[in-house]
Amino acid sequence: MTTTASRPLSYTQNMEDYHLALALGGVQAGFYIDVGGGHPIADNVSMWFYERGWRGLVVEPQAPLAGLYRHVRPRDIVHVGLVGEQSGEAVFHMFPRLHGLSTMSPQNAEGSTVHGDAYETVRMPVTTLSALCEAHGVTAIDFLKVDVEGAEADVLAGNDWSRYRPAVVVVEAIAPGTNAPSHAAWEPILLAAGYSFRLDDTLNRFYVADERPDVLERLPDTRAPWDAVTHMYEIGRAPENAAHPDHALAVALTRAFWASLPGLDPGLLADLLARAGRDALATGDLGSDAFRAALGRIACGYDGGQIT
Repeated sequence: MTTTASRPLSYTQNMEDYHLALALGGVQAGFYIDVGGGHPIADNVSMWFYERGWRGLVVEPQAPLAGLYRHVRPRDIVHVGLVGEQSGEAVFHMFPRLHGLSTMSPQNAEGSTVHGDAYETVRMPVTTLSALCEAHGVTAIDFLKVDVEGAEADVLAGNDWSRYRPAVVVVEAIAPGTNAPSHAAWEPILLAAGYSFRLDDTLNRFYVADERPDVLERLPDTRAPWDAVTHMYEIGRAPENAAHPDHALAVALTRAFWASLPGLDPGLLADLLARAGRDALATGDLGSDAFRAALGRIACGYDGGQIT
């Protein structure tokens, strides 16, 4: 995706996708493993590559987020569960609103409540990275990204590095909450497996397989200029920003949505109200004449009933 300013659109927090593209940009239809995928678009490291024809294996334990992939990124394999050092079961602490804070660490979960969201604790199955790769017949891996809020060492320890060797490994390298460097806990695993450190972008650290000197040479050893890309926060919301790459489509869909309000299923309307953070019951009976009239008044400016 390119913007009107002809700069590529980065979906990530810190240009992780752009740096990976510099290292792997010549690869066509590559394969990634994204552990801690999160939302399939926002703050997502692998979306850049999916958009360019790649596919991959995404690990996302939060079902509402994982479910979005089949709608937005159907080529991906999505594993809804945890990845660790050994297969079994583990406790997972989920933040429903600030989902990026969800973690296997009780200390990190408790510390993250200062951001204003409460977590729910559940037990979930755990598998290993090598077991996942074997189950899905993974062979060549262009990059592995790991962002699991404090469990990075467990994820890396669960791989068979003699068999599954991504060309590049990018791992979040700061502790949740404190932003203190955390790579000392897991970097020895990568170094012992034949990977060389290349880039610290202040949030993540990038490592390249020793057998891929070509990739090492292309990956910069310092972070690229911030204005090398357009960032997601710069394009804002599609219907509201004329410079958004999807503005015209969003405007057309918005008008069509308003026009279709009176014909929407009541269950869908209730779900929409819930997603908007409102209690559907506070608006009255969804099947009442008053509610239907409200929908008609909204829609008439768009369905031809009222020309403005």
